Amino acid sequence: MTWETSQGARAGVDCGSAIDQLYHYLDGELTDDRRRQIAEHLDFCAPCAGALGFEAELRQVIADRCKDHVPESLRHRIAALIEAEEKEPASPERDGA
Repeated sequence: MTWETSQGARAGVDCGSAIDQLYHYLDGELTDDRRRQIAEHLDFCAPCAGALGFEAELRQVIADRCKDHVPESLRHRIAALIEAEEKEPASPERDGA
């Protein structure tokens, strides 16, 4: 069975439309009515539901692995520099004049 011919074409959503809108579905960018239609399609269409599961899992893996970790010592140095700069009197160069 292909995505185009699965019986998931219920609720007025065919597989092509469901797949095209998966990212919008995951991001919560669809209207309530369209989200309901896509959800109903996914309930009856295993290939599309599988694609949704894959995309959701892939997003989670990317989010978990792509976090920047800033060393605490660097945070303290930056905070100290900002604090020192805030204590300095304003100069024409700092004010953009």
